[in-house]
Amino acid sequence: MLPVVFLILSTSLLGLLLISISYFFAPKGKKSSVKKEAYECGIPAKKQANTQISVKFFLTAILFILFDIEIIFLYPFAIAYRDFLQMEESLPILFGMGLFLIFFIYGLWWEIKTKALNWK
Repeated sequence: MLPVVFLILSTSLLGLLLISISYFFAPKGKKSSVKKEAYECGIPAKKQANTQISVKFFLTAILFILFDIEIIFLYPFAIAYRDFLQMEESLPILFGMGLFLIFFIYGLWWEIKTKALNWK
């Protein structure tokens, strides 16, 4: 317990130290109207910051994250399942992963059926 508390305190103090150093020693110049715009690189914006972004972009990003996380769960299962086979307790684990794979395959089927990744 003590190492965890030490780690939390030390990282918090380091974070506060770095933020305070940045606050006190950062150059404080005049802020122009261009710097106050949403895209803060100093180049005047050609469009307004509130332009419309297609929902397809967000759908693609969410689907990528979901399927990426599901694939990541498959690797530890494959490693752990080998140990459960040796202990002869593999049936409940296989049932759970089968249910997981059914949801995974259904999601993939839905994505293909609804053409969720088509940009047209």
